[in-house]
Amino acid sequence: MLLLLTACGQPLAPQAPLVPGPALAPYAYRSAALSGAAVYAIDPGASLVAVTVRRGGLMARLGHDHVVASHTLTGYAAPGMGRADVSFRLDQLTVDEPQLLRDAGIATSPSPEAVAGTRRNMLGPVLDAERYPVVTLHADLPADGRLRVAVTLHGTTRRIDLPAAVRVDEKQVFASGTAHLKQTDFGITPFAVGGGLLAVQDELDVRFDIVARRWVPPVASEAVTVRPSAAL
Repeated sequence: MLLLLTACGQPLAPQAPLVPGPALAPYAYRSAALSGAAVYAIDPGASLVAVTVRRGGLMARLGHDHVVASHTLTGYAAPGMGRADVSFRLDQLTVDEPQLLRDAGIATSPSPEAVAGTRRNMLGPVLDAERYPVVTLHADLPADGRLRVAVTLHGTTRRIDLPAAVRVDEKQVFASGTAHLKQTDFGITPFAVGGGLLAVQDELDVRFDIVARRWVPPVASEAVTVRPSAAL
């Protein structure tokens, strides 16, 4: 659950979204679901990871704070197995949605040009999204109310404990919480100009709200033999 930001240019072309389904279901989840275990697929339309990125440096007053977000999370959760796996693409991140800026207490309203520049710098020199296009999260679900999550970003995996509110019922799983992460822990150099006079702070504030719905994998149907029509 992470990311970064800042400055000027054109956005990279987005890739096709990942859609939950048999091709993306790890074997363990599909096998568990077919055996009757409760498996839940992430609902990207109801889920969100939002990262607040703060300005820093001696000339911080000349910069802007930003909110980067993913609305395209995919993956699965199996509470009975004590695990969940979630991923999202960096090139599908949004930058500075007005409502998310307000939620983060940020009063600025950046222009479309400024948003495009921030997104370009974020995906290019900061995150190197062409080389590392996907963020993955593997969570263990212990009974103590904390999520033990292995986060893989920028080719680096870090394990963290997250306090989270998790609720499970027959139809859905809900998980929400906040975290503080450092870019440098993942080998990322925070964006800076002017020798660091204007820079992005290393620490990121992450908020996540994840909803998963009960999932039943489709069963492959038997192949149907089609006979060619007789010639007239």
